[in-house]
Order: sequence, then C-alpha cells, then structure tokens
Amino acid sequence: MTNSIQAPATTVPLRWLGGELPACAAGTTWGVPWAKGALSREDAFALRAADGGAVPVQSWPTAYWPDGSVKWTAHAASFAGGAAGAGFALERTTAGSANPGGATVSVTDGDGDIEVDTGAIRCRIPRTGSSIIRDIVRGEERICSGAKLVGIREARRTDGGVNTTAEEPFVSEVAGAKVEQAGPVRAVVKVTGRHRVEAGGRKWLPFVVRLYFYAGLESVRVVHTFTYDGNPHQDYIKGLGVSFSVPLRGPLYNRHVRLAGDDGWFAESPKGLETFRTRDRYQELYRRQTAGERIAFDEAQDADFLKLIDDSPVWNGFKLVQHTADSYTVLKRTKEGCSWIRAAVGRRAGGFAYAGGEGGGLAVGLRHFWQKAPTALEAEAMSANEASLTAWLWSPDAPAMDLRHYDTETHVLSCYEGADEMRSTPYGIANTNELTLWCCESTPDLSALDAYASVKESPPLLIADPETYHGTKTLGVWSLPDRGTPLKAKLEDALDGLVAFYMEEVEQRGWYGFWDYGDVMHSYDTVRHTWRYDIGGCAWQNTELAPNMWLWYMFLRSGREDVFRFAEAMTRHTSEVDAYHIGEYAGLGSRHNVLHWGCGCKEARIAMAGLHRYYYYLTADERIGDLMDAVKDADFALLGLDPMRAYYPKDEFPTHARSGPDWAAFCSNWLTQWERHEDTAYRDKMLVGIECLKKMPHRLLTGPVFGYDPKTGEMHYFGDENYGHHLIICMGGAQIWTELAGLIDDPEWADMVAEFGAFYTLPAEEKARRTNGAIRGKDWNIPMLATTMMAFAAAHRGDRELARETWSLLLEQFTHWTVPLPFETTPVPRGEYVRNIQELPWISTNTASQWSINVIVCMALIGDQLEEA
Repeated sequence: MTNSIQAPATTVPLRWLGGELPACAAGTTWGVPWAKGALSREDAFALRAADGGAVPVQSWPTAYWPDGSVKWTAHAASFAGGAAGAGFALERTTAGSANPGGATVSVTDGDGDIEVDTGAIRCRIPRTGSSIIRDIVRGEERICSGAKLVGIREARRTDGGVNTTAEEPFVSEVAGAKVEQAGPVRAVVKVTGRHRVEAGGRKWLPFVVRLYFYAGLESVRVVHTFTYDGNPHQDYIKGLGVSFSVPLRGPLYNRHVRLAGDDGWFAESPKGLETFRTRDRYQELYRRQTAGERIAFDEAQDADFLKLIDDSPVWNGFKLVQHTADSYTVLKRTKEGCSWIRAAVGRRAGGFAYAGGEGGGLAVGLRHFWQKAPTALEAEAMSANEASLTAWLWSPDAPAMDLRHYDTETHVLSCYEGADEMRSTPYGIANTNELTLWCCESTPDLSALDAYASVKESPPLLIADPETYHGTKTLGVWSLPDRGTPLKAKLEDALDGLVAFYMEEVEQRGWYGFWDYGDVMHSYDTVRHTWRYDIGGCAWQNTELAPNMWLWYMFLRSGREDVFRFAEAMTRHTSEVDAYHIGEYAGLGSRHNVLHWGCGCKEARIAMAGLHRYYYYLTADERIGDLMDAVKDADFALLGLDPMRAYYPKDEFPTHARSGPDWAAFCSNWLTQWERHEDTAYRDKMLVGIECLKKMPHRLLTGPVFGYDPKTGEMHYFGDENYGHHLIICMGGAQIWTELAGLIDDPEWADMVAEFGAFYTLPAEEKARRTNGAIRGKDWNIPMLATTMMAFAAAHRGDRELARETWSLLLEQFTHWTVPLPFETTPVPRGEYVRNIQELPWISTNTASQWSINVIVCMALIGDQLEEA
C-alpha cells in the first residue's frame, strides 16, 4: 500500500482506488468494515489526510453484527478544493467531535420544492410535475432552468394484415420526491414517477432518479433507473434520455458547445468566426473563440466583419451519436427541416457535453457512454434564449429497442434451455445509468473538461487495504494472496490470469451494449472460435455459478481498480437486467440464455442479495440497497412459480424449494436484511429453516427438494436424492452457509455444514451404509463444486485426508471442471474467425468462476496443507 500513515488500533488507513488523486474537485462515499465487537453505535469518526489535516466527514452505519456492534459503516467526504493527498486515516472519536467544520450542504424540505444548497450551487427539486429538477443556480446565474426525462415510444400495430408504426414522445411525470440524506457533507434526494406518453396520457416505464450533492461542489451526480413494463411486441423504446434546459446569454459567437471525442474535443460555436474572408486579427479572435474565450467587438471598427458574421449560417443543433461501441459520428444542423451534416467521426467518445454562453453553462457526462451504446449527446436551440442539452441513454438515431424473444419456441433438449414453457419476457427488468452535471461559470478549458470527464467515468472512491477487509471477517471466508511456495504462486498466477482473460475477452468479443454490458458468456465453441451466443443456456451467464462473488473476492484480496470496475459493471448489470423488479416474477431472475430475460426458469438465486452486498458495503450505493431490500420476501414468488413444477406436480405443500439454490438464496436475502436493518423476523425465518433441516432424517444431506411454506419458512420432508446435489452449493450456497456458521451461535449448524462437505465424495456404498440405505449416491455430481464445503469440513474436523482429497479435486483430477496450471492463450488460425484473436479452447465461465472461488476459500481454510496434496 502506498499510504504512509501509521495505523493504530483505532484507525483505518484509506487510499484512492487506483492510486490516483481525483482530477478535479469531487465528493466520494465509501464503506469501511469492522470486526465483531470493535465498534459501538456511539462511536463517531474523523478523517485525516496524510499531513494530519482534518477533512469533514459524514458517517452512518450500514450493517450490524448479531451482538449489536457495528459491522460496516459508510462515510462521505467532499474535496471541494481538490484531494488532500493520496492517503487518509479514518479515526474513531467520541460522539460529536467528528466534523471539524468547513463547507456544508443544507437541505430545505418543506411543503413545496426541496432545495439543496451546497454552498456553490442551489438546486430546487419539485415533488410533482414533469421536471425532476426545477432549476440550478450558481451565484446569481441560473445555469439550468429545468430537467426532464424524455423519450420516444415506437408503437407497432397490425390491423387487418397491415403493419403500422407511430412515434409517440413521452416525458417524466413525478409522483414524489424524498430527502434521503440532508448533510452536512452529502445530501441525497430520491425522485420517483412514471413516464407519460404525450398523446393519450398513457403512463409507463417507472423511474427512480437519485440526485447526489456534496458540500462546496458545483456538481450533481444523477443515478437514473427505469423499469420496462411494456409489451415487447408493441412497445418499442425509440429514444430514452435526460434533457436539461440551459439558459443562454450573450451573442451567438460567445456561445459554445463541447463534445468529448476519443481523446480530444469537438469545440464549436453556433456562430463561428471563421468565414471565407476571415483574415488578420480576426483569425486570432477565431482561435480565442474556439478556446472558449469571451469575444468583444467594436461596432464601428468591426462593422464589416460583423456583417460577414451576420451573413454566416447559424448552427442551432449539435449531436454526437455513439452508434456502436466502436463508432460514433458528430453532426450539426442549422434548423429543423434541414439536413444534419457530418462534422467528425471516431471510435469511442468520452460521453461528455457542454453547452453555455456568457455567464456560464452546463456540462453533462454520461458514464459508460460507448460501452452501453447506442447513446448520444445533443445540444439543440443554441441560438435561442434557452437551449436543451440531452443525454440520450438510448439514441433516437438508433433502431428502436427490440426486446422480443429470439424464437417462438423453446429448445430444451438441443440448447440447454431450462424449461419447456415460454416465459421469455422483459416485463419487470430494469436498467441503471449514471450521469454527472457540472454548473460552470464560464466555458471550461480543455484541461478542465478532461478532468470532469475523468471523474465522471471513474468516480473517486476511498478503499481500505485487503488486510482490513480480510481481518474483519465481514464478508465470509476468503484468503489473501499467498505466493509462499511454488505451487501457491502458480495458483495465484492462475487466479490473476483468469480475471485478465475475461477482462480482455470483454473487449475482444465486444460484450458491450445497453442491455449486455457487465455480463460475460457461459460456454465456448471451439469450432466456430466463439462463445455459444446462439445456443440457449450456453449464451449469457446471468450470475450462473456466482461469477459476481468470484470477481468481488478478487478485488477484496488485491484492491485493484481494474477488478473493481469489472465487478462493478457486473453488479450493475446482473442486479437490474437479469432480475425482475415488478410483475409476477418480482424477486426472481432469469437463468442463463441467449437473451438475459429469455429462459423459462425464473429463480431466486439469480437475484439474491448476497451477490451484490459486496458492492453495497464498499460504496453505500442506495440503488443496490433498494434491490437487496426488494428480494427479502422473494420466497413468496414460489407460490406462483414453483421451481420444481416440471418434476413434482402440485401436492399438499404450498410450493417446493431446494435447500440449495432456493433456500440458500433466501438465506442470503434474509441474512442481508438482518445485518442491514436488524430485522429479527428475517433472522428467525432463517433459523426456522435450520431447525427444520436439523429434524430431517439426514439433516442437510436430506432432499434437496422439500415442501415449503413461505408464510412460516418451514421445510417439509419430501424424500432423499430427489434432485441434483451439486446445485445446492455451486450458486453461492456454500459461501452463504459457511459464513452463516460463523455468525450464529449454533454448533450443530456448523456440524451439519461440515457433515455435508465430508459426505459429498464418499463412495456410493459408504453413503448407503451411513444412512441405512436411504442415500445411495445418486446425483452427487461434479465434486470440484463441493470443495469449499469439503475444506470447511476438513478444517472443522481436523481431517487432513479430506484436505488432501479437496486439493486433489482442484489440482490433480484434470476434467472440464479444473484449470490447467499454467495456461496461456493460443491464436486462432487465420481465416477461422472474423479477425485475429487469441483463445482458451477449454474455457468455461462456470469452471473459471467456481474453480477460482473454491481455490480462494480453500487457501483460507486448508492452505497450510496444500503442499501435502
């Protein structure tokens, strides 16, 4: 770690993610873990820079240990004058002494608008109407005179065999606004509503917009979420965005547009000073104008030149359209009804725009701009008193979203799809996007624009060192890197190599797009040299075998920025697109498929809170917090969609659930609800299930299918070996159950988990002997997936032979489920793919994810016995 601060027991050293200081003034919110019993609710905090200077900090708890001590805290700081250095120390202090003063953010929450004053800007947020922001004022100048969510619905109908299409604009309609935090460092306002189609008044596409403010800052962070609630055969989204009204002052030649390109800027004015006859000092004025300087003319001296300028065209509209992840176009036009002309082309735009005049303007940055193409940034009405600056999350210049299924039938036998039923529907999925606004007093120079764009794309985050995350034991069982022996070094190389391969594969395969960015694919096709993007359950991964956990373990043990951003993108995607937030499948997610919402299997484990709590605790992200709360009662969804309906018809039980992945996913949801909110009802529901399992003929070995009652949380005996046992543990169940063993004071539960691990690989004859013939070894498949449970059993019982067998499964039994040591990519023969690429012919995301998770956990539990394997 680069931080030089010495850390006594009462401090936590912190550093910037990536090691670089924020490029401009910025705020940040981060999380800090605490060991059980180490932090009381009465403790407060101070934040100190490496030079000992105090930084105002706002703090709050985000999770608690069972004994009532604080498990995770969140903290917010504002660096309005720039970052105070690369290293910080978070110190525990006595209550009331944590904030040394400085700039504050204040919130007025009355009956009318909500008003937020950061000291640099004042923002009014209405509770009703079409605007999510009424205005933003800097000093005496109104920088933004309103913000609305906008879009275009492409309605498609077939009437009498004739297909018709109509474009219908829609706009936000706010239902309410709520202050979630009111300073002194950070303020958060949550705005909710739906979009209203202007023709007919239909309301659809529910939205949640959060506005974030930090003390002393002129910027506003915007987190925008919408949920799709249309009919994919009729309701096509042609455009979706956020539009800001920007008052413009001064002559047209002192108004400016800036659009970020690949690594430079498109910088123009609606009235450029370049003409056919621009010469001499006017050429210099033109250069100064292009740099954003205010230009003044002498009406007498410059009369002839001003006539030329009056005669030149007025460029009223500008836009940059990111068509794909690898292509954008900059266009401009004089007025509506005239053609757009191409001004520039490029590959990957920076996703940043500015529009303004004398007295300042507004800058808007859209994060992951090219990664989530098709996107656009558009400035319109630059010659009027008020321009519109729109960030298009889905560009109207692109074809409308097509959310229909890829076929009219399912393909279970040939394509590994999960159910014969056609349940492919986007109804209830969501998408979250992040924007940042800057309220500028004048046209920013290029260095300022570069800084804004950098902070927009990589928001500053303070992190602790891996030893802190590991030592507090707040996120289950995992290990720190260990290269102490040649074999351990090989394992670490393989772990790093797998993550590096997938990060490169995102780029190599172009896994980008509005609905796809953040996910990876499932299975590889060595003949076509591509992933099986068109083979049902072999396409998108959709959290299958817990790749989220794999990536977050890799970040926690390394502190690497590239791994964090990779895991963050997966968290955003899988928590929104792969899960359902409204409708009959709310609380469930879709199994892996060609489309993220395509599979007929809708299951709780895909949307479970345990996949996302890492990101929440590290960032205190409110949207992820909402999503984890939303699945706390996901087990009730099984009343409408029994996960075992294809195997066991309706009987005397309300529904059925497997101990894993179903009940394990519920435990993930309930554990999160309990630790975040101290809601003992969910703890008790979890304990009810444990007590039921204790009473089963063979405890956790029983089943795994049970009768289940969501109202009570009770599981009922339903037989033995009635479904595949590997699914119990490979979807995160092993991580949830071993963590739970360390949280609850129940030796029998720990013994049950150990018993399962020790039992899994026993010969069939021994299984039958130990259970008096009840369990005969049916469907105890893919033993590598059981290695976390086996390692837990080996550590719990001190069983060195079981530890040796565990390592053997990971390192010596060379199957589809192990990773060769070492490995390297090979080139695809020329002409066998559309371009030259490298591949790992044996790769499978299931294997990469589970092998990595199990190695990381086994290093923690039985790493000291590795050399004996």
